[in-house]
Amino acid sequence: MEKLQPNLFFPLAGVAAVASLASCSNKQKPVEQKPLNIVYIMTDDHTAQMMSCYDTRYMETPNLDRIAADGVRFTQSFVANSLSGPSRACMITGKHSCANKFYDNTTCVFDSSQQTFPKLLQKIGYQTALVGKWHLESLPSGFDYWQIVPGQGDYYNPDFITQNNDTIQKHGYITNLITDDAIDWIENKRNPEKPFCLLIHHKAIHRNWLADTCNLALYEDKTFPLPDNFFDDYEGRPAAAAQEMSIMKDMDMIYDLKMLRSDKKTRLKSLYEKYIGRMDEAQRAAWDKFYTPIIDDFYKQNLQGKELANWKFQRYMRDYMKTVKSLDDNVGRVLDYLKEKGLLDNTLVVYTSDQGFYMGEHGWFDKRFMYEESMRTPLIMRLPKGFDRRGDITEMVQNIDYAPTFLELAGAEIPSDIQGVSLVPLLKGEHPKDWRKALYYHFYEYPAEHMVKRHYGVRTDRYKLIHFYNDINWWELYDLQADPSEMHNLYGQPEYEPVVKELKEEMLKLQEQYNDPVRFSPERDKE
Repeated sequence: MEKLQPNLFFPLAGVAAVASLASCSNKQKPVEQKPLNIVYIMTDDHTAQMMSCYDTRYMETPNLDRIAADGVRFTQSFVANSLSGPSRACMITGKHSCANKFYDNTTCVFDSSQQTFPKLLQKIGYQTALVGKWHLESLPSGFDYWQIVPGQGDYYNPDFITQNNDTIQKHGYITNLITDDAIDWIENKRNPEKPFCLLIHHKAIHRNWLADTCNLALYEDKTFPLPDNFFDDYEGRPAAAAQEMSIMKDMDMIYDLKMLRSDKKTRLKSLYEKYIGRMDEAQRAAWDKFYTPIIDDFYKQNLQGKELANWKFQRYMRDYMKTVKSLDDNVGRVLDYLKEKGLLDNTLVVYTSDQGFYMGEHGWFDKRFMYEESMRTPLIMRLPKGFDRRGDITEMVQNIDYAPTFLELAGAEIPSDIQGVSLVPLLKGEHPKDWRKALYYHFYEYPAEHMVKRHYGVRTDRYKLIHFYNDINWWELYDLQADPSEMHNLYGQPEYEPVVKELKEEMLKLQEQYNDPVRFSPERDKE
């Protein structure tokens, strides 16, 4: 592993908080160099389409854009398993699901005794903290301070679990409250003589997109064009056809779209009533004042078919964007605080999501599939003083790469069993010739919510090969240059046999490299 050059950051030794960096000229005085802090902001289900530094079609996210403008934007950033808990386990361990053993949200409990990057940072003197969403079932370990929401958490007046394993309720909107806790920890609860790594992990922008009351009226004048493949017929893609995440068929009129009326019943109505039941009198009054005329108008229209599908899409887009607005505002609060306290120059600020999300592509919401919109995730970094790199990084990266990156930047040793690759060479402007040419993906949670079948696959710059298995045996091949929307399955076409052969060999190599016990069998493939 290539070491950092001394004009970037001085690797920490033990609990040293300030190091003197010797100049290459003995005529100059040593330069006092502060060690690196890390502020790692992660949201839930924030897709790159809904960030203006990635896509300007829908909304502006000025504070997220500040991070990208002062640093780098990864244009090919992906996850290893597009589901909240498993993705978080991949991130914190630097290992695929088959190695960290947290495969899905329904049956797994994260083994907190295993190695994680916060534990390794603690060993070299870092203070570590986690605020917000953990979502790994077990209680956090490797943090000097933590305060988390139970499970998915609630948008309004949420509960938090403290380090004493007590549950407390806080009044307010969750995105604001998590940010309050993060800033309070930096300001009042850490040792200012030590470097820190702070994980700010938000509930937003997870389903069911309950906006802050101050943002309810936003975007109501906007109408969004349906994605070209909104009415996808899934020809040649039986696994895609079998899902239950269709905006038209599966999006709940009350839980997701807030069309609550006493005489209407839906599968998730009671859960929605529970969520809004947490609101205080003023919050509920503002909520009802906004939604009552929309509800009345909707039921008067009695929409059907494609008109109803389009109406649902428009409401979904607006609710999602309102939730993003609160998130972007709170990212701005963190950036402003770090600047005010003089911490920006020696702090790496990272923003990402646990995975992407469908905004009507293929007619869907949610994630899970290996298709681009959910496998791809935003990743932007505001680089500290010493890094001149700005703009786009185009190499393929994955969320298992975060852990080794943070460790190398902090001066910690990267354990040999970490499966990710440090991004530091890319941050230094290098383009390693031996950089990975393919990414491995594996989704396990089936049968479960949304009924996305188990599958694994590989992605290269141009092609993607997917194998759906378990109660189905189906292969899909996409040419991402010619078919970026992944509508035309090329598997089985004779002219692509050499491509398929090469991709299967690469897939098997990666499965062996990561020691995935569920893997492609060339022998069975011939049957």
